[in-house]
Amino acid sequence: MKQKSTLIKFVVATGFGLCAWALVNSFDVTRAAGSDGADANATVVSVQVGQLKRMTLHRYVTGYGSVGPAPASADEPAADAPLAAPVAGVVARVNVIAGQQVKEGEVLMELNSGATTFALAKQELERQKKLYDQHNASLKALQDARAQLDSLRVTAPLSGTVTRLKVKPGQAVDASTVVAEVMDLKRLVVSAEIPAAEADQMKVGEAVQVLTDPPVDAKLSFVSPTVDASNDTVRIRGGLPADSHLRPGQFVSLRVVTGVHTNCLTAPEESVVTDINGQSVISLVHGDEATQAHVQTDFRENGRVEVIGTGLTADDSVVTVGAYGLPAKTRIQIVNAPAEQSSATNSGAAQ
Repeated sequence: MKQKSTLIKFVVATGFGLCAWALVNSFDVTRAAGSDGADANATVVSVQVGQLKRMTLHRYVTGYGSVGPAPASADEPAADAPLAAPVAGVVARVNVIAGQQVKEGEVLMELNSGATTFALAKQELERQKKLYDQHNASLKALQDARAQLDSLRVTAPLSGTVTRLKVKPGQAVDASTVVAEVMDLKRLVVSAEIPAAEADQMKVGEAVQVLTDPPVDAKLSFVSPTVDASNDTVRIRGGLPADSHLRPGQFVSLRVVTGVHTNCLTAPEESVVTDINGQSVISLVHGDEATQAHVQTDFRENGRVEVIGTGLTADDSVVTVGAYGLPAKTRIQIVNAPAEQSSATNSGAAQ
């Protein structure tokens, strides 16, 4: 029994000795790996990359507006004219249809009044012309006959398109009744209301892009000097080209080009992130390592952002997908193929 107890104690002691030897040996191996092979166990982050490119970027003020006729200016009258009946009476004849092209001075409709009819007034003017030519009537009588006939007809004050007809033959009208509208569809503008805070960026003559399909280029012709207090906006207008093919009343989105930066260095928008100090950074790629660089940003357009920083050059590779939360310096593995990277870069440059 005593021999058996001694044997058990020997086995236990031997086991403890082997465990201690294993722990010491393991510690030595780990310490050696920590001093000589740390990189072998470093974390490798899978990322996608893009490239820095030199491009032209624009700054825009965007908004929504509608198409309408150009208002009167110092050089031209308004592009539309609502027409009222000259006198109270009855519509005798309508000479046009909606959508018809008319010339300035063309008679659109004829009226009969309580005093006379259009036909009688026309006959009287012809009679007074003959009498005047024969020196048997005064100039005043001729002028009175012409004035009476003019009061019974509605004429086009400008060349354009009849956009509205509001009466029919036989319909009674008052002197204030709007009976038709003529509009010059080659003189249209797009009008919009822009937040007052953005109005200071805009100047007359700047480019306006109407975002229809296809887009239409216009020029900013008016920026209101006053603010609409009800919604804190400023009204703007842009003159449309004669062949814009837009229609009055059409609702459109637009943007005003308020700045252009040519040949600026740009990065993919997703590559620019904010670090813990609130500063913008990008992660530059050098082989299998990414290192953060601080940048300043400016114009943004079509998924690209202007970046300004020390040592940046065109065609530098930067981390795109995976950039957020990336350490200041880390090993990386690029997972997008070169063809994908090139295609994405070329797509951004084309824009």
